[in-house]
Amino acid sequence: MANKSKIILGIDPGTLVMGYGLILVEGTKASLLEMDVLKLSRHKDHYERLQLIHARVNELIRLHKPVSCAIEAPFFGKNVQSMLKLGRAQGVAIATAMQAGVPVTEYSPKKIKQSITGNGNADKEQIWQMLQRILKFSERPDYLDATDALAVAVCHFFQESSVLPDTSKAKGWDAFLQKNPGRIIG
Repeated sequence: MANKSKIILGIDPGTLVMGYGLILVEGTKASLLEMDVLKLSRHKDHYERLQLIHARVNELIRLHKPVSCAIEAPFFGKNVQSMLKLGRAQGVAIATAMQAGVPVTEYSPKKIKQSITGNGNADKEQIWQMLQRILKFSERPDYLDATDALAVAVCHFFQESSVLPDTSKAKGWDAFLQKNPGRIIG
């Protein structure tokens, strides 16, 4: 990954509150561009909510021109009707991005938490605090759905970048020593 800059859009789909976050990636560094929520709870009609999701995702893509979109996969809940509505919200966001030519990648909540905090069971507070360290920002959003969406974008950045050292396994000590001469203490 050269010093080319790019923008990643992260979405935490919801039927009452949809979080979104945008990061700017320059080489191996990421920084916060924007994070916020789309509040949908005052709109009673579910189809109107879907239209608002479509409009906001479309607007974010038009304004920021992200090269990719990462979205949180729905988790299995207790209420089938809620899951159906959440799936529709996610589908609208995915279709909007794809129609704009922005590739979409989906991540499970556990994968996102693991990627950001190292703990697949981390809570929203832990994720927010870790994102503050990673992206070096101080503000706390009114809704942690915004940081959840930001976490999706950062997770995608981590998954597609090579910010970690080569971890391919060496075959035996000879190959390890050949690959890691600086680790020999003599």
